[in-house]
Amino acid sequence: MIALKSISFFFLAGSLLLLVRPAAGFAPQDSDAAGAAAKTGQEVAPAPTAPNDKSHGGAQDFDPLIGAWKEHTRIRQHPLTGSDTWIEFEGIDVYRKIWDGRAIIAEYEGDSNTRHAEGLMLYTRNPETNQWSIYFAGSGDGKVTAPNAGEFKNGQGEFYTQDTVNGRLRYNRYIWSKLTTNSPRFEESWSADGGKTWEVDNITDLTRISEDAVKPYVPPTAATADSNAAPAERDGQHDFDFYFGDWKYHLKRLENPLTGSTRWVDFEGTGHCFKVWNGRANLDEFEADSATGHIEGLTLRTYNPATHQWSLYWANSKDGKVVVPQIGQFKDGRGEFYAQDMLNGKSIFIRFLWTNTATGTPHFEQSFSADGGKTWEANWITDQTRVQDESPKTH
Repeated sequence: MIALKSISFFFLAGSLLLLVRPAAGFAPQDSDAAGAAAKTGQEVAPAPTAPNDKSHGGAQDFDPLIGAWKEHTRIRQHPLTGSDTWIEFEGIDVYRKIWDGRAIIAEYEGDSNTRHAEGLMLYTRNPETNQWSIYFAGSGDGKVTAPNAGEFKNGQGEFYTQDTVNGRLRYNRYIWSKLTTNSPRFEESWSADGGKTWEVDNITDLTRISEDAVKPYVPPTAATADSNAAPAERDGQHDFDFYFGDWKYHLKRLENPLTGSTRWVDFEGTGHCFKVWNGRANLDEFEADSATGHIEGLTLRTYNPATHQWSLYWANSKDGKVVVPQIGQFKDGRGEFYAQDMLNGKSIFIRFLWTNTATGTPHFEQSFSADGGKTWEANWITDQTRVQDESPKTH
């Protein structure tokens, strides 16, 4: 599914990788989602069945989408301008459950007459509000957009956010319908009058196909490099490839960071990291236990091929929200990633450090700074050990 509000990301086929980070912790894992390409198939599976048990509180709302779909998309070229010029795409979507069924990852590839488009969408759910958040990233820069949030009522899902179109702040709406048929429909609309009226600018119709019909997209062969050209900047697209697979964790977390506390809590955990988006993205799922608590998280890593930097995104199982990303890169085997966030009502800097990545025991640290980066206090230290021929335990 192409999200119109992020169409500028879509039209550059490149590399994307996603990671998720905890505001007061961290988490990783893996599962292979087949890359999709607009090269198709026609086999239709039986129509998905709607869950009859409403006690799930919306947790299974998107389950009918699990699998592979042929997609036809029409996108209005210039929304909210009176334009009636549309671009048509043919593509493939693949939807898979992740995070023990608490989230869904969707991968898209498609083509119009002039463009190749790729995207990734992450669906997470807040178990307290029973609402879903839908996050989008495109292959041009790997950035994850602000989510559209909402829920299903009477078989139709409506999800809203505020975003900018034509330089002005507008409301944006997603509508999912007909999910329990073999032809679900997605529509995206914009409102310039506070939600009184809506202009539909994206219409996507899906037709179920066999997953065996999905063929990975193969990008055009790159032109031979000019031998007299200046050396290209190092491409870090595969910097996190070391993390694919299963892991055991020993975690130390500082209680009450930046308060002078010296009390650390030890956790033991497991995790799994896997490729998504044909290897151009990866996800990891992590959980750990101490004598007094349980931590569960999802990490999505995205790569910007233009800046050669990574954005690291984190969500936890309590509310499913993806937090502000850590951004950075690897140099000489050391990965440093930074963000600004809030702690106890005050603005702080956050730093992630990855080291020992060329070994079977990579090391991760999260630190906070309250003085603009002059000094740093570590509050989350994780040592991983690779697990061979063993799947991580699930909670």
